Amino acid sequence: MLALSPSVPIYLHCEPIDMRKSYDGLYGIIKNDFQRDVRDGGLFMFLNQRRNRIKLLYWDTDGIAIWMKRLERGCFQRPVRSADGKHVFISPAELQWILTGIELDSVRKRKRYVTPKSLAS
Repeated sequence: MLALSPSVPIYLHCEPIDMRKSYDGLYGIIKNDFQRDVRDGGLFMFLNQRRNRIKLLYWDTDGIAIWMKRLERGCFQRPVRSADGKHVFISPAELQWILTGIELDSVRKRKRYVTPKSLAS
């Protein structure tokens, strides 16, 4: 299982991708669809059409790294699309729920204090 800091931004690409894509192909998607550079930080998440495979691409201090998981049965849940339809920002907790198969619709978050600075981001 992955251990992520709560401050790490995680971006889910909404369109399914061909899992044969590797470093350069996924980096190109990040540049074109996310308008971001993987070297600036963050974790970029990709699912295939059947949603039984997931790839996470991120910058690891001195190079690009890929983490991949293939399910033997079942599928990963895809969160609701954003307004632009290209990507969704998710929290590290949501990523863990997706990876472990927890139904996102059944999870309810309790109210917590949020600083005004966090609301502006």
